[in-house]
Order: sequence, then structure tokens, then C-alpha cells
Amino acid sequence: MKLRGDSMSEAEAVVEDMSVDWRGRHCKPTKHGGMKAAVFVLGLQGFEMMAIAAVGNNLITYVLNEMHFSLSKSANIVTNFIGTVFLLSLFGGYLSDSYLGSFWTMIIFGFVELSGFILLCVQAHLPELRPPPCKIMSHEYCPEAKGYKALIFFAAIYLVALGSGCLKPNIISHGADQFRRDDSKQSKKLSSYFNCAYFAFCIGELIALTVLVWVQTHSGMDVGFGVSAAAMAMGLICLTFGTPLYRNKPPRGSIFTPIAQVFVAAFTKRKQICPSNTEMLHGNQNNVPNHLFVPMSPNISPLLHTEKFRFLDKACIKIEDGTQRNESPWRLCTVAQVEQVKIIISVVPIFACTIIFNTILAQLQTFSVQQATAMNTRITRGFKIPPASLQAIPYIMLIFVVPLYEIVFVPAARKLTGRDSGISPLQRVGTGLFIATFSMVSAALIEQKRRNLALSSNEPLSIFWIAPQFLIFGLSEMFTAVGLIEFFYKQSLEGMQSFLTAMTYCSYSFGFYLSSILVSVVNKLTSTSSRGGWLSDNDLNRDRLDRFYWLLAALSLINFFNYLFWSNWYSYNPSLSLPSSPKQSYGKDLENNNFNPSKHVEAHNIKT
Repeated sequence: MKLRGDSMSEAEAVVEDMSVDWRGRHCKPTKHGGMKAAVFVLGLQGFEMMAIAAVGNNLITYVLNEMHFSLSKSANIVTNFIGTVFLLSLFGGYLSDSYLGSFWTMIIFGFVELSGFILLCVQAHLPELRPPPCKIMSHEYCPEAKGYKALIFFAAIYLVALGSGCLKPNIISHGADQFRRDDSKQSKKLSSYFNCAYFAFCIGELIALTVLVWVQTHSGMDVGFGVSAAAMAMGLICLTFGTPLYRNKPPRGSIFTPIAQVFVAAFTKRKQICPSNTEMLHGNQNNVPNHLFVPMSPNISPLLHTEKFRFLDKACIKIEDGTQRNESPWRLCTVAQVEQVKIIISVVPIFACTIIFNTILAQLQTFSVQQATAMNTRITRGFKIPPASLQAIPYIMLIFVVPLYEIVFVPAARKLTGRDSGISPLQRVGTGLFIATFSMVSAALIEQKRRNLALSSNEPLSIFWIAPQFLIFGLSEMFTAVGLIEFFYKQSLEGMQSFLTAMTYCSYSFGFYLSSILVSVVNKLTSTSSRGGWLSDNDLNRDRLDRFYWLLAALSLINFFNYLFWSNWYSYNPSLSLPSSPKQSYGKDLENNNFNPSKHVEAHNIKT
């Protein structure tokens, strides 16, 4: 049996053979997977992002000017819509891992999203499906959309939300599934894939925020929504073209049942005392290297025992009552099942620390767009910048920065750290969270300057003054978003890639929902008998948006220090490490008869 090198052991081959092609046959390494297959998934990523970004980033303009909702209500409609998109990613990840598989989940919900774009296009085109036209910002009475008009609008945007939400985690995980994590060469390509996926995201956003927003502004929202529908259709076509090349991981049944069994078994045996010798725990594999044994169940990957959350280990205590009766799976679990639950619990604080980051993103897609409408948008005598297009500024920068990061920074950092990705995903996330604070500092300073100038001389400030807040946040997003996706995917288990990747998008959801809550709470706490709160008027010159931005800057800084604590607390399960070097280390120790799992846990935690 080979313990070192690039060749897989028999056990690994069994796990690897679980990937199948579109006909259900075992995949061939030379024919299936790799970047040649992932590029079709990246095509869907770019086109889908183009479609959804063109709608989401300029939706507040449509809701305010065409549906006639108030400014604060319009902002909440947009943040709730975007929040729902990302919250539904958990549903999409669950369906994929448990029942449908990532490919069929993308096909089904891609058409759901396409139908939502078409319905939006129809409503925007037919005047009888919208309230009578009026200028809401001129303080004249404008009745908001009600009845069937509101029903059609909300049905359309939430069809888009359902489709896009279920697509997003599967786009990332299906593309990443094209690379074998047991191969050292492909593990490097996996890190590059995450950067390529973000690059496709940036291209889609850039086209949406320039070309498509310009079409919406000059040709009407109906044409703009129609172009989004066409982009979505192109993405689905691109996805289907790659069908013969894909490595597909079959669904494995409910991913929640083994998790629920751990909690039930641990509670049932809560009065038991965990043995001091963990080798006595049921299903403990610590005496065998992780790469040399096969999963005991198609739902549970092999995992080494760790010391955190020892109370869950009680689920692995086997009751010796002198009979040969086997205990129920709801009373006796394996170490692999317990470690699976430990990983999920451990990543929750990291996930929670990115919520404030996405609350800042919500402001750039709502209040910052309205901030831009109150500024001088004229570039030349005949050309004005659409306010929503300001969000394209960071993506113009990122289409140059992301390749430089991959080509220059990653190889240089790889030589220093020995990591395939240059720096660890957690270090990348922390860097982004720190930078994000300065985006809100910039936004607060510029809004204060804009407001003072408008009140003192009624002179609009140039729209380019708010570019820094978008640029700074774009840079922080390159670190945080990619780092978080890479972290969750690499910490995911076989059969749970889509679901754990969906937690990344769920962070966006909670961030946008928190934005809605903050707006309501701030308005309530800052309102007086003589005037409303900081964000209660439709006039930014009367509102105090600058103070709201300062509040977010303070929350962001506090959140960064909170993240430092939890990232230092987090420890990787060594079974989930990319195995190029750990396997060789385990193999050497086994040959020398001195394999000690705790040593590898300790060494890996120090390294990370």
C-alpha cells in the first residue's frame, strides 16, 4: 500500500469513485472535472450575477419612482429582498446535498429566477400594472402600489429571490467539486478557482452596473429587466453546455438526520461520564490515519476526534449491558458524526462576525445610491452618471486587482507561508473586515460635507466624492467574500458542501435584515416630538445619514475585534486539511510506528 506521493490509496479511490458523470457512470480523471469543466460554471456565475445585480442594485429607484413607496420603506423592501435571496441559499444547499444534486438544483431554480425577471419586465412595460406616474421626491401625493399591482411586484421579486438564492451556493460548490481535494496539484487550482469565481462575479457586477443600469435609465426599466432575463437565459445555456464534462456528487439523503441523532443521543446520555481514553468512543478512528480508511456511511465522512465540545462525545458512549443488542442510531453515534456537529457549531461565530460587514454592503446598495441622486451627476453637457452605476467603481478596480492578487500576491505569500492559497481564509476574512470600517468613515465624512454644502449654498457636490467609500469596500469585499467562501467550502464535509457554502450567503441575508432593523430602531430612538428620526424623511438634506454612517463605522470596528477573538478560538479538524502535506506526514509517522493524532491536531492549530 502506498502511503506517500500523488497516488490514491484504495480507500481514497472508493471515496473518489462516488463522483459520477451526467449518465451516472464513474468519472474519469482525464475526461471529467478540472478547470475545463469549471469554466462553464463560471459562465453561469457571471451571467446570473449580471442579471440579479442589474435588478438588485437599481431596484430602489424602481420601487421609489414607479411603485411610489416611501424612501425608508423602499430601502427596507430592497434589503428584505436581497436578504431573502441569501437566506434561501440554505434551502438550495439543503435540496442539493440531500435530494437533487447541485446540477439539477441549478437547472430547476435557474428557470424559476428567469420567470421572475420576465414577470418584472411585463409589469414595468404595462402601465395598468403600476400606480399612476408622479414625482414622489417633489412632495406631491403619490399613492403607493396596492392590491394586485403590489401582488405582482412582490411575486416577481420573490420568484427572483427564490431562484437566485437556491442557485448561489450550488454555483460555487459545483464548480469547486470539479477539483479533487485529495490531489495536491488540484488543491492549488481549487484556491485559484475561488479567485476566478470572484473575478466572474466582478465582471457580472461591472456589466450590470454600467451597461444594464444605463439601459434601465435611458430605455426604461422594462427593457432593463428584459436584458436581465436574457442574461439569465444565457447563463443557463452556458451551464448546460458543460454537462458532459462535470463531476457530479450524488445526493446522500437528509443531511440533518445524522446531526439530529448526535444531539438526541448526547441528551439521552447526558448523565454518562466521558471516558478519559477517547479510544473507547464508538467509531473512533484516531488510531488510523485519516487518508487510510473509508467512511462508515455515505452520509458521514471520516473525521479525527478533537477535544472541543466534549459533552457531545457522550453520544458515542456505548452502554455495556451484557447483551449483544445493538443500540439505535438515535442513542449511539460515531465519532465522525459528532465531529461533524462540532465543525458546524465551530463555524457559527465566524459566520456571525461577517453580518455587520454585509450590513455595510446594504447601505451602499440603498442609501448611498440615494445619496448620489442628491449630488451633481453631470460629467459633460450631455452625459450624466446613473447613481446606481457608482457601484461599478470598485469592480472596475477589482477586475485588475483580483488577477494581480492571484498572479503576484498568492505565489509570493505561498513561499512564505507554505499555504496553497497564500494566506489562510481566516486571515483573509479578518483583513477585509478591518478595511470595511474605513468605507463607512469615508461615507460619513462625505455625506456631512454634501449636506452642509447643500444647506449653506444649495450647491450640489460632485458625485465623484462618494467614490472612495465604494472603492474601499470593494477592496475589503475581495478579501472577506472570497476568504469566507473558501473557508466554508474547505471546512465542509462530503455531502454538505452546498449547505455549508450556503452559510456564506446566509451571512449576506442577516446583514441586510439587520440593516432594516437598524433603520427602524435608529428612527425610533432618534425621533423627537418636533421632528422625526435620522432617516425618517424622503429628503436627505433633512435626514442625518452621516450620523447613521458613523454608527455603522463604530459597529464595524467593534465587530473586527470580536472577530479576532473568535478566529483565534477556532481550530481546524485535521481531517479536513488539504492533504498534500498532512497525508505525507501521517504516512511517515505510520511507517515509524509513532502516529499520534493529537500531535497533528496541535501542530495544525499552531500553523493556522
